[in-house]
Parts: sequence; C-alpha cells; structure tokens
Amino acid sequence: MRRLNIGCGRTPLPEAVNLDISPDVGADVVHDLNRFPWPFEPESFDEIHAYDVLEHVDDVPRTLEEIHRICRRGGALLATVPHFSSANAFTDVTHRHWFGWHSFDPFDDSHALSHYSRARFRRRVTRISFETSVANRLIFRLANRWPHEYERRWAWMFPAWFLYVELEAVK
Repeated sequence: MRRLNIGCGRTPLPEAVNLDISPDVGADVVHDLNRFPWPFEPESFDEIHAYDVLEHVDDVPRTLEEIHRICRRGGALLATVPHFSSANAFTDVTHRHWFGWHSFDPFDDSHALSHYSRARFRRRVTRISFETSVANRLIFRLANRWPHEYERRWAWMFPAWFLYVELEAVK
C-alpha cells in the first residue's frame, strides 16, 4: 500500500511519502499544495492523509480534484478539518476554510451541486469530534447520530473541535 501524508509538518507518518511546504521539517517531498499539478503521477496512492491541512489551502475543490487525480480507484482520503463551531476554526489566522457535516457532499454524484467538480468521492466515515470531557461524550454520541440537528440547533451551545472524514475515490 502506498500512502501520502500531505502537510506532514514535524509529524511524518512512517511508511508514507511525507509532503510539506517547508524544507525545514524533513519531508520527503517539498511542495506548495496550492501549486498544481502536484509532483506525482495519476493514481499513485492507495491512501492520502490530510490531517489539519485542507483548511489552509487556497481552493478546497481544486485540492480535492488533485487528491482524486493521484489517488487510485477505491483509494481513500483520510482527513481532519476544523468544524465550523470550533473557536480554533476562526482564531487560527492561517485557516481559510471551516467545515460542516455536508462540506464534502458535492463530490458525490448524487448531490445537486456535483457539477462544480469532476472529482468523485464516496463517504465512508464522517465523525464530529469534541474536546475530551464527560459531558462531551454524550454530545459526541448525539451529534454523530443526528448531525443535521446538532449543526442546526446545538453546535453553538456545544461546539465541536473538528471533523474526521474518510472518502473513497470513485473513478
């Protein structure tokens, strides 16, 4: 299995190609994710990790198209992104985007806005995560069982920390 870890920073993944914009972190590949195409052949990876990265790129749809291009059919994108209710989504001045449960839906053929991108992904997992506390264990269960209700009514009272998503490349 070939894995790519984009935006690796100082925490590279073992047995993965680690990519970062900074030449100072010891990445295998130094590249700016906002410059396309990325220096990989099409369908090069079975798994692409993007932990705390997508909120920093200039263009999320274009970045997902590039991930789709270099991901093999059936390969997976594993990502964490800040939930829109997280204080960190707005207080980190390097964040350009924040996300909700449905943020990746337009990349599925069944979505009404799927015509905005040719990249196609099937949702495997979406999970809203919270800071650790006894109360948040209950909120975690409720928010992930009824995400629409949580985001519509409760997100500002019980803010999430981030979303974890696994998307399967459909080709």
